[in-house]
Amino acid sequence: MELPTLILVTRDTVIQQQILAHFKKTFQLSICSSLEDCYEQCSDQDIDSILVDLRFLLSGGHQEDQLLDMIQSAAPETEIILLTEEECPEILERRSACTAMMHIKGFASEAELLLEIDSCLNPEEEVVVSQSAMLNASLGATSNSSSPENKKPAAKRSSSANTSREPGAAGTGQGITRRFETNSHEMKLMLNELEIAAQHDVTVLLIGETGAGKTYLSRLIHDVSPRRNEPFLNVACGALPNDLIESELFGHVRGAFTSAHADKDGKFLAAGRGTVLLDEIDVLGPEQQVKLLRVIETGEFEPIGSNKTHVNQARLVVASNMDLQPLVEQGKFRPDLYYRLNMLKFDVLPLRRRKSDIIVLANDFVHQMSIKHKIPVDRIDEEFMEALHSYPWPGNVRELENVIRRSVIYCREGVLRKENLPSHILMGLVGPTNDPSVVLNHRQNDSERLGDQVAVTEKELIEQALFKNNYSRTNTAKTLGISRVTLYNKMKKYGMNTKK
Repeated sequence: MELPTLILVTRDTVIQQQILAHFKKTFQLSICSSLEDCYEQCSDQDIDSILVDLRFLLSGGHQEDQLLDMIQSAAPETEIILLTEEECPEILERRSACTAMMHIKGFASEAELLLEIDSCLNPEEEVVVSQSAMLNASLGATSNSSSPENKKPAAKRSSSANTSREPGAAGTGQGITRRFETNSHEMKLMLNELEIAAQHDVTVLLIGETGAGKTYLSRLIHDVSPRRNEPFLNVACGALPNDLIESELFGHVRGAFTSAHADKDGKFLAAGRGTVLLDEIDVLGPEQQVKLLRVIETGEFEPIGSNKTHVNQARLVVASNMDLQPLVEQGKFRPDLYYRLNMLKFDVLPLRRRKSDIIVLANDFVHQMSIKHKIPVDRIDEEFMEALHSYPWPGNVRELENVIRRSVIYCREGVLRKENLPSHILMGLVGPTNDPSVVLNHRQNDSERLGDQVAVTEKELIEQALFKNNYSRTNTAKTLGISRVTLYNKMKKYGMNTKK
């Protein structure tokens, strides 16, 4: 029997080897180094599935979006899986939300990636990866694979892609309070109440700043509920144009509007008896709010252009990065919908209000990024952790994760030092939060910051030049237009490693 075809678009040789080893018996594999090559193959032959690796983009994703559009037009029946970092360019986020494309955002190890791809390519099958395969994929079959702390039981994953898990997550048999790692008493009380609500068919409202963990909590609600074996679908309302939100939620029939060339099921139908997360609910317009209220109260809705009434069977989790009450007072949010949602409202605290979690999360992220980027980290300086603890984190857990990723990439000699942190963390320069009522103070006055900014900028330029020149001081000095002695003195001044 002829195997289905799978094109892998990536320049990552490690991912290539893992995919080839894992799927060689189930797919006829082809590797492309660019989307242009992939498009040519799709034009010449029928392809069943395409996995596109768009991590570490240096651009905003516009060229990649155009090529994906060409590929989808050339091969409309081909299943496409998009692999990106957790922070995905908006244009690609929109394409994945507005089309049938599947999206895997971020992964802690190659083993986790293989599980995610398996669940996308085989949605009806329960994916089981053996203990040895998990260890070999995540650790690259290194000598550390035999250590006791790395021995984990076989992992099973459902068919839902596009998940991101906070450090400390365990198997689906555990409850929310054990899987959302926190030392905050206030958060623990909230999680206890949320775990009770998760067991019942009720709509839950999560309020919290961007990056605080609302999407992760939503997934936990699904995982601990009786619906855990059904689909979990995430609708990023803020990433969708207003004229597409209703189609995404309720679906449409052919001819309902100009670009409606075929019938399409909305998320409420596609989720079946699973869970639908409506993120950034505050962007919904008045008419969309009316329809959503009707779904919550009666379950009934009609696809756009259809007179047939359907009944939603999915559980709703609604999220917003700002409190809805001010929007009600401003006339931007319906009071009846607000009071309906507010009955089971849960506030997800920002990271600056649960400082005790920073060190634990940071350690977990360091471990993840060390494995992911294959950079050993043997020790973390106290000053590194002190800098993390003193910063107020307007971007919350997501910002912390990205800062740790950057620090691990620049880590040398197995030691994470404060010099590996971005300049704004060291200087305490804090950007705005998404809550306009919160004002975060700068740590230093203007005259102090000016001198620090100059020094940090110079230090960053030296770091980047060293990295680009493979840490050759001679080539780095030439790139910067300074002598080798001057470079050495500046490195010494900024506490950079001068022993290489």
